[in-house]
Amino acid sequence: MSGTSVLAGPAKLYIGGEWAEASDGARRDIISPATGTKIADVPEGTTADADAAIAAAKAAFPEWSAKSGRERSRILGRVAQLLGERLEDFAQAETQDVGKPILFTRMIDIPTAIEQFEYFAALAQTLDGAVRETPLPALSLVRREALGVVAAITPFNFPMILSASKLAPALAAGNTVVHKPAEDTPLSAFLLAEVLADAGVPSGVYNLITGPGAELGNHIVAHPDVSAIAFTGSTTVGKHIASVAGANLKPVMTELGGNGANIVFADADLEAAVTTVINAFVYNTGQFCMSGTRLLVERPIHDTLVGILADAVPHVPLGSPSEPGTVIGPLVSEKQRTRVQQLVDRAVADGGTILTGGSPLDLDGGYYYPPTIITGVPNDSEAVQEEIFGPVLTVQAFDTEAEAIQLANSTRFGLAAGVQTADTAKALRVTKALKAGIQWVNGWAMLDPSVPFGGYKDSGLGRESGPEALLNYTRSKSVTISVPPAP
Repeated sequence: MSGTSVLAGPAKLYIGGEWAEASDGARRDIISPATGTKIADVPEGTTADADAAIAAAKAAFPEWSAKSGRERSRILGRVAQLLGERLEDFAQAETQDVGKPILFTRMIDIPTAIEQFEYFAALAQTLDGAVRETPLPALSLVRREALGVVAAITPFNFPMILSASKLAPALAAGNTVVHKPAEDTPLSAFLLAEVLADAGVPSGVYNLITGPGAELGNHIVAHPDVSAIAFTGSTTVGKHIASVAGANLKPVMTELGGNGANIVFADADLEAAVTTVINAFVYNTGQFCMSGTRLLVERPIHDTLVGILADAVPHVPLGSPSEPGTVIGPLVSEKQRTRVQQLVDRAVADGGTILTGGSPLDLDGGYYYPPTIITGVPNDSEAVQEEIFGPVLTVQAFDTEAEAIQLANSTRFGLAAGVQTADTAKALRVTKALKAGIQWVNGWAMLDPSVPFGGYKDSGLGRESGPEALLNYTRSKSVTISVPPAP
């Protein structure tokens, strides 16, 4: 992979429609996960920079929120168009920055971000209030209004998708935004700021600040002029943000950790199930909150399915993310690879057996980890109960439908789940009983901007995508007008 950044020039903060260095001039190196070498350096913003970004967003809010939905729709539609014109730039940025295979950044990540802006551009025109019939001698109106300044704090694993899933509905609803991307993977955010400016998003409506997550994130979340927070990341950080927001009675939307159960019943199409299982745990090198990392297999087909997986998984193409045939790239950092290895080691210590993978790969100086399958892990093992965030699959057998549901619901997470079965009635029963916010039957990760997703339990609050997301970024105002009786 090239060591040259896709950015045309030095990266800068984008505040109030102007590009600027950090107030103290500090910068941070960005390291390629594929080679361990520097590919760029970016501003290390300060709390003073965050204050300036928030002030710019606050100043821009009255004019932006006063625009009609149709006006905002036109601008967001232009954003989608320009993203399409620069798709290759964005795909290369995600691949260099995150280590995502170019196959997926071209075919999934950037097209999905474009779809988010297209969808919410259309939905912006539908945001209206209602007239409510009541027995009162009055006319009751319900209006929907934007919240104000939204802090969008996005993670390292899907920078463009998870930025678009927040920015598009927030802007469509009439809010202004301060965007703080993950400190390790900010490159596409600089390109996105360029596109938003070129599309005609007014100065101050979108502001970009990069820098240390803990310091800047805490400052932004607690700032009195931030009206709402949209965050994707770890459950620990999400709970902290929710507590700070709660103390200040701010709306908060959090999409947090996951540890998805993928249930395969004996009546499932075995060939299709194998493909689904592999895709569900290796996609994005397992750095996917909706990964199907817990495989639950009905006992009559357990040994057969596991045997097929053990033979197939080592052949999934792994290597440089810039190669068009690569399916599995590197993990985002050495720190993340070390964490994955520690959880694999604990699974073995708890009685698990590694069928394939299980140790880091030495390849081009990057942070590679092979797809790993572990059987015989007890349900109370940390490898089963916690999010691994790497290409690791634990396998458990079950005997009854009730046991499968119990195992699937036995963690503190509740984001995604899958059911592989030929029995529609069974699929409906099981999906109703599963405590997960988004589920798939005979597939995995089938997503669309019109379909909401979000979690139960420790997997978060609120929903992204769909009309539900647009409503998250508004509040209702009720106005009742007395109507005197006719003379």
